[in-house]
Amino acid sequence: MLIVPFKLNQDRRHHIPRQRHKVTNWSDYEASLRQRGSLTVWFTEEAIAAWAAEPRTTRGGQPWYSPLAILTALTLRAVFRLAFRQTEGLIGSIISLLGLTLRVPDHTTLSRRAASLEVPRPQRHCGSSEAEPIHLLVDSTGLKLCGAGEWLVEKHGTKTRRSWRKLHIGVDAGTGQIMAATLTTKEVDDGAQVGPLLEQITDPLASFTGDGAYDQDGVYTAVAEHHPDAAVIVPPQATAVPSATTDTGPTQRDGHLRCIAETGRRAWQTTSGYNRRAKVEAAIGRWKQVIGDGLRSHTDDRRATEVEVAVHVLNRMLALGRPSYVRIG
Repeated sequence: MLIVPFKLNQDRRHHIPRQRHKVTNWSDYEASLRQRGSLTVWFTEEAIAAWAAEPRTTRGGQPWYSPLAILTALTLRAVFRLAFRQTEGLIGSIISLLGLTLRVPDHTTLSRRAASLEVPRPQRHCGSSEAEPIHLLVDSTGLKLCGAGEWLVEKHGTKTRRSWRKLHIGVDAGTGQIMAATLTTKEVDDGAQVGPLLEQITDPLASFTGDGAYDQDGVYTAVAEHHPDAAVIVPPQATAVPSATTDTGPTQRDGHLRCIAETGRRAWQTTSGYNRRAKVEAAIGRWKQVIGDGLRSHTDDRRATEVEVAVHVLNRMLALGRPSYVRIG
């Protein structure tokens, strides 16, 4: 018996027809896709007024640019995958075309302020019910660090060990938004980041869903500490055994083992709602398609800000429109 439910019968998977879905709001969704690529840029009166930093009341130099100005520049940098100097040029051209008399943050200021910028935390979309608990889907992926590319290996025959960081994200199953994200070194275990991810979520939690890497006692403990009523939907390992209190006080994991023993893993996958975990994999694919599969910053604090800005960008794009679909086959 394989551990991962969706790999059952993989040698005969080609005989199983793929599900077919129909998008019911195609015209609105198509318009939102076009809007994501629109170059229409404008500055509201509130943004113009808040572009300059507020007067400093403590000792030290007076900053010229507000956090809003720095966030605007870093957002454009993430969307168009620009370096800091090209970002400076883009911001300057936009301000010039709009006929505004605003200062343009230079590339050194953007790099320096990125180390301490506070990016607004993700908020649930207006269309979602804030009273409804979140079904959180978690997963991790690797992001390459900037450095020598494949051309170096091809030209000089040099083989260097690529450095990378591990990105951990939590996605709202109902809206597709990225509600939490952390960046760690590659040695950090996925289960160790459950607590930091849950600390970023202020809304009530209905369930926590992850793959087999989260089948740990620490994960169940962390979820119980932050959200005692939340269900933990994690597939137990193939060699898992019930706890010592399965007869007197069965745990959630004992319930999963009993359901799998009675109905099988594929049936448990359907009844428990584990199938929703595919949405977090789609969010990771969207991240690497839109933002990229690497990090351009050179220090950990700037990389953390780069991740937070990327979350901000993807959630803003998702707010423009999402497809509504029904299964037809």
